[in-house]
Amino acid sequence: EGDMTDTAQNNRRIAKNTLLLYIRMAILMCVNLYTSRIVLKQLGIEDYGIYNVVGGIVAMFSILSGSLSSAIGRFITFELGRDDKKKLQCVFSSSITIQIIIALIIIIIAESIGPWFLNTKMNIPSDRIQAANWVFQFSIATFAINLISVPYNALIIAHEHMSIFAYISMFEGIGKLAVAYLIIISPIDQLIFYAMLLCILAFIVRTIYGAYCKKEFQESRFEVHIDMSLLKQMFTFAGWNFLGNGAYILNTQGVNMLMNIYFGVTVNAARGIAVQVDSALKQFVNSFMTAVNPQITKLYASGDIDHMHNLIFLSAKFSAFLMTYIAVPIILESQTVLSLWLINVPEYATTFVVWSIIASFPDPVLSNALVTSIMATGNIKRYQIAVTIAGGMVFPLSWFAFKIGLDAQISYIIYFAIYSLLLFIRLYIVRSMINLSIRDYTKEVLFRALPIVAISIGVSAIAKISMEAGFLRLCTVFIINAIITSLSIYCIGLTTQEKKITNKKVKNYFTRIPHEL
Repeated sequence: EGDMTDTAQNNRRIAKNTLLLYIRMAILMCVNLYTSRIVLKQLGIEDYGIYNVVGGIVAMFSILSGSLSSAIGRFITFELGRDDKKKLQCVFSSSITIQIIIALIIIIIAESIGPWFLNTKMNIPSDRIQAANWVFQFSIATFAINLISVPYNALIIAHEHMSIFAYISMFEGIGKLAVAYLIIISPIDQLIFYAMLLCILAFIVRTIYGAYCKKEFQESRFEVHIDMSLLKQMFTFAGWNFLGNGAYILNTQGVNMLMNIYFGVTVNAARGIAVQVDSALKQFVNSFMTAVNPQITKLYASGDIDHMHNLIFLSAKFSAFLMTYIAVPIILESQTVLSLWLINVPEYATTFVVWSIIASFPDPVLSNALVTSIMATGNIKRYQIAVTIAGGMVFPLSWFAFKIGLDAQISYIIYFAIYSLLLFIRLYIVRSMINLSIRDYTKEVLFRALPIVAISIGVSAIAKISMEAGFLRLCTVFIINAIITSLSIYCIGLTTQEKKITNKKVKNYFTRIPHEL
């Protein structure tokens, strides 16, 4: 009885947090896409490309920070799952100490290597090199500010206080929109001014996160207290995570650098646009998974493996359903979407957008829950070695492809192929860690999600080819895709039990309406 009540409460919490995160995502998506339009218009394609690629150099240094962020999030959520307040306080204080040390190390490395690489190896017009150097400095400062705030964000998500996370993120999104408009009245070089204002905004947002945590969570009181065995555990976890993150950064920012060297800043601008669209769409999945992830870790910490398996299947399947609603129309109508959204559409942008959306299905859409379950165990050495060896192939294969004269879009195709293979490597590793059945995952997730994607693309494509290109066709494709996807989910995607629950909810809703009227 108690077990059922706990599950129902957890499901309600996930539903409430998902709704909050979706409201946040909808506002942020509109704001971010509109912001990109203004920034691209104000800076021009060349400066937008410069910002995209120079910011990428700093992102290369964020490999370590990303590794530690995952470690901090995992350890904080795990201790909450075990309900150990003293250990939680210790984890938080240790993580702040680690982040400060790492921030200092990365600033020293970045300042040693960055300017040399920027000024001698990058393909940047000579009259913009000074502005590019300023962007680099502000990007490092922004990065350091964000790094030190990671434990605070991890604490909010682990406690599942999604409302404040949503409000602060919305404030940040509106702040970025204000920054985009302020470029118009810039008293100095617009590119430098843009980088400077983003740095100031990052500082304000981090201060708000810190103040909220200090007020709400007792364990967020920082004490200079270093538990050496805990520190070793966290660094070991982060060290192995560093490998996998290193491969991912090479596959994204590293390929961005290669594109700059082989094709110039215009292609970096196109990639910047594709990243904006891809990030906006991934928010659909990430908002849902941000609500689910703490539950997966807590179920593992409390030893409830069966419920953990069910939540992994359910979250992976619904991530794919959610993505299908928005991804299919944008894949089919990318040209129209970009023409309506941007004033100047950079060359390659349409192709990059389509391929980046396709490549997001194997990772993160279908892989997110698997990765969270691996992180929950804390035993990630074997996993990270496998991810690094397989995932790390994208960079050298793209380099080779560019060297023999192939087109820029080939890197996306390589990325899709490698990360599809990685999905099965992850499944194989998860099987031995938490006894998750590959056959059950294939049956419950892949055999339910992939036919829905295929049906949605097929039917929506018929609507596309039977109409003239334009806004009306775009709306029609969106509506038809939504109807077909919903019907397919009900017929193919849901289990018998899930259909019963859905029927009951719909019936209750419609029987309630007359009483409310």
